[in-house]
Amino acid sequence: MNIHHQGFNPDYSEEALTLEEISQIQGDAILEFGTPWWGHCRAARAAVEEAINEYPGLGHIKIYDGKGKRLGRAFKVKLWPTLILLRDGNEVSRLVRPIETDEVRQLLSKLG
Repeated sequence: MNIHHQGFNPDYSEEALTLEEISQIQGDAILEFGTPWWGHCRAARAAVEEAINEYPGLGHIKIYDGKGKRLGRAFKVKLWPTLILLRDGNEVSRLVRPIETDEVRQLLSKLG
């Protein structure tokens, strides 16, 4: 699996990443926990895509989350979608259930 996908990633991956793999990501990346069928995830997609496309070098990793998925629990994800901004594998900030592009831009501005 390409852990550091560059730019907007349209698909949630069901391949389980480990915490160790995430901790080894170099540079900036964003994890997006959710599902392709959940209404909030579908509603957020355009805002997330627009904002992430403004950061073409940013890795965007969409992680299929749900019951029994350890990675989501490790990050204490409770609602979908949850965006987690990483720098060198460590959480910098997060955003839960964004609707507007400006919400996602505000999160990404922390890359500064």
